Amino acid sequence: MSSPATAPRSAAVAFILFTVLLDVIAMGIIIPVFPALVVKFMGGDMPQAAAIYGIFGTAWALMQFLFSPLTGALSDRFGRRPIVLLSNLGLGLDYVLMALSPNLAWLFVGRIIAGITASSISASTAYIADVMPPEKRAGAFGLIGVAFGLGFVLGPALGGLLGSIDLHLPFWVAAGLSLTNAIYGIFVLPESLAPEKRRPFSWRRANPVGALILLRGHPELSGLSLVHFLYALAHNVLPSAFVLYTTYRYGWDERTVGLTMGAYGIMMILVQGALVKPVVARFGERRALVFALSCAVVGFAIYGFAPTGTLFLLGLPIIALWGFYGPSSQGLMTRCVTPSEQGQLQGALSSISGITGLIGPGLFTLTFAHFISSEHTVTVPGAPFLVASALVASAALLAWRVTRPAAAASEVPLSQDLAQEKAKVFPGQ
Repeated sequence: MSSPATAPRSAAVAFILFTVLLDVIAMGIIIPVFPALVVKFMGGDMPQAAAIYGIFGTAWALMQFLFSPLTGALSDRFGRRPIVLLSNLGLGLDYVLMALSPNLAWLFVGRIIAGITASSISASTAYIADVMPPEKRAGAFGLIGVAFGLGFVLGPALGGLLGSIDLHLPFWVAAGLSLTNAIYGIFVLPESLAPEKRRPFSWRRANPVGALILLRGHPELSGLSLVHFLYALAHNVLPSAFVLYTTYRYGWDERTVGLTMGAYGIMMILVQGALVKPVVARFGERRALVFALSCAVVGFAIYGFAPTGTLFLLGLPIIALWGFYGPSSQGLMTRCVTPSEQGQLQGALSSISGITGLIGPGLFTLTFAHFISSEHTVTVPGAPFLVASALVASAALLAWRVTRPAAAASEVPLSQDLAQEKAKVFPGQ
């Protein structure tokens, strides 16, 4: 009989999924109101407010880069439960701070703390890897994708509704949800990482550079981490250029943009909630991974070339199939490390995403600005999406190469268990 510390109780898994959902809602709920709050503190100066808002976004990404490896390493040492619960508590208190912020400096401090506490997603993902057998991880990671999609549908909609009443109200609601979840988790969330599977804490593994050493230690994992970098960098085109592009090229208003983003979120939920598990079971993680990236190549190309908003919308269901990427890539990568390294792995991947969060916004907004400049006789407003398409095409080719059986066979197995897990991914070796 499984011990209470490691049994994958449904209530615990549901709590982890709800935690991820709350983290994403917390990020999404402030999207409609945060810029307006910055403008308010800047006395209505829109150009300066836009610059300050960009600094806030960079600071948040920097905190994710710095602290995700730390929370991952701490969860490998002390277990997932305390890290997840402390993060919920910290995030709730941080939203109280931002709700009470009397000026821009307080709001900035709150945004930094939010970047630190939101890094618990790495511990939450490691929790799922702890309690699910390797062959079922892709389906479980798909549920995390559902939580992300649902959060990005509910968050902005709820934030816009609450923000129309008061700009500070969304922060109070987010605080209440996070604090309630922390209290609830004290009673229902068991520990997923048994004491004998924990590893000593090391600052070498807990810093962003040191965490990436894990990715270099396994040939297949290092290749997949580069795929993840290209994927995450390309993904930045959506928050960076989507609104600017559709407003400029198609004349969409806020309502149309919001409905389109909501429709995309719903499609992602359907893909990750209903399709990931049977498709991965039928075709395997490798084919699902390459299929996801190939769909993104086509979808971004449609976005970039579409001359009308109607044709642009045709790319939505194709881009939504990108939802196979996360579960399949996580399924492959978590097989490459031991149970005591799952937290470090998730922290390292979050650091990679943090790096792309520092690069991506500038890359895509500057590309957009350059290719719509009046100095050019021919403008290409869809250039950011064409760049994203090229990045994902490179990722797809690399993914196919590093996961092929010949490449996987060159890796030295870490243990008999890992060798058995890899045999399930690459049968016939």
